[in-house]
Amino acid sequence: MDTSLVMDIAVESLIVTTKVAFPILAAALLAGLLVGVLQAATSIQEMTLSFIPKLAVMALALAIFGEWQIAVLMEHFDVIFERIRTLDG
Repeated sequence: MDTSLVMDIAVESLIVTTKVAFPILAAALLAGLLVGVLQAATSIQEMTLSFIPKLAVMALALAIFGEWQIAVLMEHFDVIFERIRTLDG
């Protein structure tokens, strides 16, 4: 296995990781923004008010996008294993 193949796999892995993580991170960002606006408007500075909604929204995003995320990861690993299999002959 040469270094160019390893670098290609590493770059593709980073792209897939970003693609898979984006829905959950975006949901957490939006929830945090909305809670922050709500806290600023009501002057409530409770730490759990910030944490619990973000956790719930992230769990909901995982339930919605989880099947797609697993499918993307499985396809990526299939491509990696196929490349390695063709190298071994």
